[in-house]
Amino acid sequence: MRIGSLFVDGVQRYGVVDGDRIDLLPETADVFEVLAAGETGAAGERSAWDETASIAVPVPVASIRDFITFEQHTAGSLRAITGTSEVPDAWYEAPAFYFTNPHAAIGSGAPVPMPPGCEVLDFELEVAAVIGTAGFNLSVAEAADHIAGFTILNDWSARDLQSREMRVGLGPAKGKDTATTLGPVLVTPDELADRDGRYDLAMEVFVNDTRIGGDTLATMAWTFAELISYASRGTWVRPGDVLGSGTCGSGCLAELWGWRGDRQPPPLRIGDTVRMTVEGIGTVHNTVVAGPPLHDVPAARRGNPA
Repeated sequence: MRIGSLFVDGVQRYGVVDGDRIDLLPETADVFEVLAAGETGAAGERSAWDETASIAVPVPVASIRDFITFEQHTAGSLRAITGTSEVPDAWYEAPAFYFTNPHAAIGSGAPVPMPPGCEVLDFELEVAAVIGTAGFNLSVAEAADHIAGFTILNDWSARDLQSREMRVGLGPAKGKDTATTLGPVLVTPDELADRDGRYDLAMEVFVNDTRIGGDTLATMAWTFAELISYASRGTWVRPGDVLGSGTCGSGCLAELWGWRGDRQPPPLRIGDTVRMTVEGIGTVHNTVVAGPPLHDVPAARRGNPA
């Protein structure tokens, strides 16, 4: 099953995508209950479906955890920041992630505003698993049954802002929360062939129709079930929680800058269109537009301000 979403008369509607049409669910339907039941309960309304147009985020989003699970990307990105591609032992010991802004989730075709103060904008090609049923402290064996489906994730990244704020010792903040693309659809696990929980899906990213890089999802260092088990350790995962795979090998500019030693290809600029394709899921595209103005916040007062 492929779940998509679009706006009908100003109201966001969810439905089952079949080729160039979408069979809409009732406005009051809970997408995750529909998926768990395996019955669409379609409202009998049908609309045209065009993934080249602007469409909505395919499912309601509760939270977004973004992991870093591709070794090549990790090594190249570290080289861009520190000058060395040596991956620390801690990376191999447990799957690291950060929380990003669920309110910044956008669909394919939506414009991406340049983050205020950003001059080094980047993209990140990922696949995300979306939780469909709640679970607490799940084992790896249990975790896979809690996946509603998979979607493409583009973790837009203001690299200059991210670099500055991460020197404080916490995770990224304003460098990451302007936009996160999800789409074009949510594809249920039964639609994708897996081998021991791994999905050999070709992934590619293009800027203005020039191919930048790609990988296969099968090179993740952990499976999605392992990521979910770790995310749920001592806590809950609930319907609408999004867990990103992290950027695939050669799936962003920062990694390529690390390997090449200069900023080629260059950072994204206003008017650039980023297109990502993942085998079995589809294609998302977004164009960078001018962003809102930068409102300065003063630096901290040093010492005791009293």
